[in-house]
Amino acid sequence: MVDEKRWLLLIHQLPPKPDYFRVKIWRRLQRLGSVAIKNSVYVLPKNDQTQEDFQWVLREIIEGGGEASLCEARFVEGLSDEQVEALFQAARGAEYDEIAEEARRLAEIPLPEGQIEDSRRTQSEIDLARLKRRLAEVVAIDFFGALGREAAEGLVSGVEARMRDKRLGKEIGTVTATRREDLQGKTWVTRKGIHVDRMASAWFVRRFIDSGARFKFVPPKGYKPLPGELRFDMFEAEFTHEGDRCSLEVLIERTGLRDPALSPIAEIVHDIDLKDSKFGREETAGIDRLIAGIAMAHKDDESRLTRASAVFDDLYEYFRRKRG
Repeated sequence: MVDEKRWLLLIHQLPPKPDYFRVKIWRRLQRLGSVAIKNSVYVLPKNDQTQEDFQWVLREIIEGGGEASLCEARFVEGLSDEQVEALFQAARGAEYDEIAEEARRLAEIPLPEGQIEDSRRTQSEIDLARLKRRLAEVVAIDFFGALGREAAEGLVSGVEARMRDKRLGKEIGTVTATRREDLQGKTWVTRKGIHVDRMASAWFVRRFIDSGARFKFVPPKGYKPLPGELRFDMFEAEFTHEGDRCSLEVLIERTGLRDPALSPIAEIVHDIDLKDSKFGREETAGIDRLIAGIAMAHKDDESRLTRASAVFDDLYEYFRRKRG
């Protein structure tokens, strides 16, 4: 029989003193990626690793004079699975936003003039190493593919590339072009639960690269691409965030398509996806609401793509007329 128990619940009661012990347990639960559904109840998705993690915390609580129990559950009382997943996504999304903001700060720090000695690490490089470790920690506990991961990864990798190019004496910001004909006849792979950048990127692929393009929507972790597949807007993808550019911007830039009507669309998608108000277009708020409505109304990714594509088709024609 298939085990349908999906969640692990850690129910605990901590002693009122000492305060440091309560803080220690709270930090341990945070590092595991668990979320609180009540003050004394934490939840994790059930697998061998999370079960072992919770068991260690349970043992630590009991040895510290508290009470704790661990149970498996098919559902969390009072919440749907989607609502529980949303709690995880919100927690990880907030952490990705913090990492992205720190990466933007690092990107604004002027690089030192002249050649940097190989044996010398700048403060920015030390800060970057710390930020990369933090990003890896958050990715490891991102169980449900929170929004913001690709933006954070792209910004961190952009800062890293900038520093590396400086050491090697290369020109910063060099873009590798890709011929559109080499991208035809492929299956395009991205994470399930598509949102604005993945929606727009898929629309761009089907409208400007390959009208017969096939799409595959996969879990956020552990997918190995098959021959003839191209990944976009996901970890280690062929097309994903680079520096402060979202996946759609990277696709447009790498394929060399010079269409004035695409620029404002890319700017809108950038501001919705990266939430940095870089371009501040007046149409952004309305498109953001439309995309959010599509995501709420349709769980199936093909349905989301169909409806979002209609939005981007209309937007593209609007900017064509406006610029014509």
